[in-house]
Amino acid sequence: MPVQYPRGLRMNLRDLKYLVALADHKHFGRAAASCFVSQPTLSTQIRKLEEELGLPLVERAPRKVMLTPAGHEAAARARVIVAEVEQLKEAARRSRDPEAGTVRLGIFPTLGPYLLPHVIPRIRTRFPELELLLVEEKSDVLLERLREGRLDAALLALPVIDDQLHAEFLFEEPFLLAVSGRHPLATREHLDVQELATQKLLLLEDGHCLRDQALEVCRLFGANEKSEFRATSLETLRQMVAADVGITLLPSLSVQPPVPRSNNIRLLDFVGEGRPSRRIAMIWRRSSAMNEFLMELAEQFKRLPDALFTLEALAPPSGDAATPPTPVLNG
Repeated sequence: MPVQYPRGLRMNLRDLKYLVALADHKHFGRAAASCFVSQPTLSTQIRKLEEELGLPLVERAPRKVMLTPAGHEAAARARVIVAEVEQLKEAARRSRDPEAGTVRLGIFPTLGPYLLPHVIPRIRTRFPELELLLVEEKSDVLLERLREGRLDAALLALPVIDDQLHAEFLFEEPFLLAVSGRHPLATREHLDVQELATQKLLLLEDGHCLRDQALEVCRLFGANEKSEFRATSLETLRQMVAADVGITLLPSLSVQPPVPRSNNIRLLDFVGEGRPSRRIAMIWRRSSAMNEFLMELAEQFKRLPDALFTLEALAPPSGDAATPPTPVLNG
């Protein structure tokens, strides 16, 4: 049942921001630091807010802060209000200068380090006055922050099912098979996708969208997970392949320069119908005041060269006899 608040409230936006910060950090000291005020100041304003509402919002215990049910509801409403005010301010800034201001862009860990070096210089050239704040988190966290207004947009793998969000398709990123130089497949240059049915793949731990994508590939082509080990990052997977612990799928951007090369890992491209890949889109709220600008920003990602999504950029120079016959990565 929704909380009934008394009439004639005189709370201000600052106090609502304090409540949101406390809900996020669950600690008075850290919440105060994030708001650039002292802990006593934030604590006093939260108490005033409780007095004004006529009910407790916070359970106070040593080294621990928990919101009451009313506190959770109040914080959720405050978050919406704060986000709407920020959008109002951003809309005004965009009206004065459409290509300036700040954009909070989320990106997930198995894409960010490999995509950003190729696109950030392009964005800086196109939008020299833009302040781009990048947030790297797992996909479910990015979606939550996007819905709450804590991000302006996020780069995510499709599908994203939400009527309140707009998805602007950017590019399709193929997967490559990574094996160690000692693996029986190391002499191959290509692999038919149907041959995955005989393989066991190393995968990331739960929570990574790349794990879900790889499991879908396994489901489609009959491969299995090597469940004795689950990596915490793409770089850990890479090291496990180099040590001949197993084989894995790597997104094509994760093997392109500036990622260094080595003789420890061989990369195989897939042939045949149903070549595994993931589709990347920029996602933002349909209600966003930044819609027109975000469309322009998305165009910078769409203009990445096709060579980034193939093994051609990794091919050794002709006549280089000392270079192994297939592309390799640093293990």
